[in-house]
Amino acid sequence: MERANHCHGLIVAVGNRLSRIYTKTGDDGTTGLGDGSRVPKDSARVAAYGTVDELNSAIGLVLAQDIPAPVREALTQIQHDLFDLGGELCIPGMETVRDTDVKRLESTLDGFNADLPMLKEFILPGGGMAAACCHLARTVCRRAERETVTLARAETVRPEAIHYLNRLSDLLFVIARVLARASGHGEVLWQHERRKKPKT
Repeated sequence: MERANHCHGLIVAVGNRLSRIYTKTGDDGTTGLGDGSRVPKDSARVAAYGTVDELNSAIGLVLAQDIPAPVREALTQIQHDLFDLGGELCIPGMETVRDTDVKRLESTLDGFNADLPMLKEFILPGGGMAAACCHLARTVCRRAERETVTLARAETVRPEAIHYLNRLSDLLFVIARVLARASGHGEVLWQHERRKKPKT
């Protein structure tokens, strides 16, 4: 027996093979949730898990670069977490992300941050391809968090989901710093004095 699950914009088959990729069931502007119900494609729930999927793809861009092994290991685990989180947002009532996952992010963040110099200036997105991709993932993560908060105003969302995205955006910022330094490009600092009027 096979079941098509359209969450994350993917088709997952329960069985020995994938079902066909297109079903035409979404031609009316609706999509199926994991519990079998159908909702508009622009609903808050679809926006939330869709952006989590986008975030996972953005992290995939980071992983496609030449990055340090500890960063690769952390981001690979995070990709699995995000797939779980997308499933939780796609299936009302499902529970996947745990407080221990949030604690793991905090521990990972503290570990990477320990070797970084104190931040004295704002950083611009950049610092090499890997770091730039990580900054992009960070901003997508912030959007995923905002859209999950929006969903939580109308429907039940477990707080762990929001906590996870909040910590992850902080971690991605720190990893972007790590990657900028590891690449040799260095961090791109915001030049706040550039707009000062010249002395007359």
